[in-house]
Amino acid sequence: MISLGKKPKLAFKIDAVVDGKPCQGPFADLLDGPTIVSVYMRNNTSACDKQAAELDKNLKVFAKQGFRVISVSRDTCASHLKYIAKHGYKHTHVADPDDQFSKAMDAIVEKSMYGKKYLGPLRAAYLFDADGKLIGVVPKVEAAEHGKQLLAAIAAAK
Repeated sequence: MISLGKKPKLAFKIDAVVDGKPCQGPFADLLDGPTIVSVYMRNNTSACDKQAAELDKNLKVFAKQGFRVISVSRDTCASHLKYIAKHGYKHTHVADPDDQFSKAMDAIVEKSMYGKKYLGPLRAAYLFDADGKLIGVVPKVEAAEHGKQLLAAIAAAK
């Protein structure tokens, strides 16, 4: 994983849903101030739904701390649009089917499902300052406690 204080290379192009509308551009353009980036696996799965709900539930608290929120998963923009409509989420969702963000963070790990091993993104969250430098990490997201984890990470970063 990339070290704290480093500025990862995030110039790769992405599709995203920002303020309820699809858009395209460099990922780095989304980091226009202090930002939380939370990586999850897939829309409409139990733990991921809890993780996203925790983010949205705490948006005002994060904003008071100066942070905006971005979720990143392998889902498509079309899937994100349906997911956002279904749950009423207000934060940005990024479609990253090739795990570009996790690769930039050096956070691709070996996983196992039903005995089969494969590589995938680490379910983690990252805090960036206004300059795009990494200032905090939640290396193991606990979906139901994600809001508390992020508030603790924000407090530790300040």
